Amino acid sequence: MSSIELTPSQKKILRALTNLHKESESAIKGEDIAEQVDRNPGTIRNQMQSLKALQLVEGVPGPKGGYKPTAAAYEALEIQQMDDPASVPLEHEGNPVEDVIVEEIDLSSVHHPELCRAEIHMQGSMGEIHEDDSVVVGPTPLSKLVIEGRVDGKDDTNNILILRIDDMAAPAEEPAH
Repeated sequence: MSSIELTPSQKKILRALTNLHKESESAIKGEDIAEQVDRNPGTIRNQMQSLKALQLVEGVPGPKGGYKPTAAAYEALEIQQMDDPASVPLEHEGNPVEDVIVEEIDLSSVHHPELCRAEIHMQGSMGEIHEDDSVVVGPTPLSKLVIEGRVDGKDDTNNILILRIDDMAAPAEEPAH
């Protein structure tokens, strides 16, 4: 558990930086982060100074410069970095979404079938996914669980999609591991 307490704004900016860095593996320009979080580039520069002071971000000088997240940034956001994470497919409006990692699926209100919800914790950009969009998650590696639903809400700060579950299925036979 991280001991660094970040403001929601810092979390959102740091999350955008880690998502963009995952896609490109190079330094990320402040303007790109500003565009991702819908903020002014000057605001991003100011926030980056405080994130640098917390040793969560390093500045990269030069024309190809920008910002890179440090290992502490992933720790502060409680993002597990794995060399070869198990792949859980995610479809948005019938199309596979590349460059996202489904970290965790939390089921809430299962005891209330009409209101069944799932929280999908992700790494990667959720910018193109909007409320009421159709999303399919799975199959998961072991249980082969597949969840179909519609986006009920998004938590951009913590990279969580909240789905209203339409269908959930897992094969009844023993999975072959």
